[in-house]
Amino acid sequence: MAFSRSDRCGRSDRPDLSDRSDRSDRSDFAGLLRAWRDRLSPVDAGFTVTDGRRAPGLRREELAQLAGLSVDYVLRLEQSRAKNPSAQVVGALARALQLSRAERDQLYRSAGLLPPRDGTVNTHVPPGIQRLTARLGDVPIGVFAANWTLVWWNTMWSALLGDPSTVPVAERNLARALFGDGVARAAMLPVRSERGEDVFAASIVADLRDAASRYPGDARLGRLVRELREVSDAFDRLWDTKTVAAQHTSDRKTIRHPEVGDVLLDCDVLVVPGADLRVVTYTAAAGSDDAGKLDVLREACLL
Repeated sequence: MAFSRSDRCGRSDRPDLSDRSDRSDRSDFAGLLRAWRDRLSPVDAGFTVTDGRRAPGLRREELAQLAGLSVDYVLRLEQSRAKNPSAQVVGALARALQLSRAERDQLYRSAGLLPPRDGTVNTHVPPGIQRLTARLGDVPIGVFAANWTLVWWNTMWSALLGDPSTVPVAERNLARALFGDGVARAAMLPVRSERGEDVFAASIVADLRDAASRYPGDARLGRLVRELREVSDAFDRLWDTKTVAAQHTSDRKTIRHPEVGDVLLDCDVLVVPGADLRVVTYTAAAGSDDAGKLDVLREACLL
């Protein structure tokens, strides 16, 4: 998923409002946030530890970067000054803190929110997957839910494809970028697949159809399908063809980058068993011109 680049490697976001339960313990939420931030090793989160580091775990700035939030907003949450964090914000914090499902649910409840129900599309990235992807920081990596919503990405993904945090949370979806008429489509960088655009688009629609059959009670997924059928004749036609979702295979894609030009990369989709997530990676052969272009983007992130 490629976005136009307002901030190449950074992350900043504002919370969205969402439904919530009536009961909430803000001090408990703030305490959990601080305790779990102190617990998480910066190495496991993909950060380099220097000799002068004093924080036992993540710095507040690092948590904000991982969650796609402003540092000021994280500070206000930890001081119980920010009220009513949205479900999207709590979910982003749970992923950034690499919480277990039980801990994630505890964080939701402490924010006065109902935890995600079983039978809905899973957006939780298990801690082991986050540690693995964090250690592959040189590779652009994005993690997608079963409905092709982008739920996690690293700085190299932002450097190559644009910073997803500049796009509203609801628009961080590959199907919306391909078929929608909103921010996601407008922000998407030109990407050409060697398999052909029609084949790629059909595979995404088939994936959504498969997800809809497995998560019939997921209201957000149902709303996504209805909206795309209304705004896109191409999506509506592909949905009616009832194409069966095929196994994703390796692809080669050319990304038209505004700074380094066209970059031809191998794109691989790795499925996470049990979590119903897709890990998308972009790589180039060592020593190739395209690998050199990735090096340029990587160095820019370090500045």
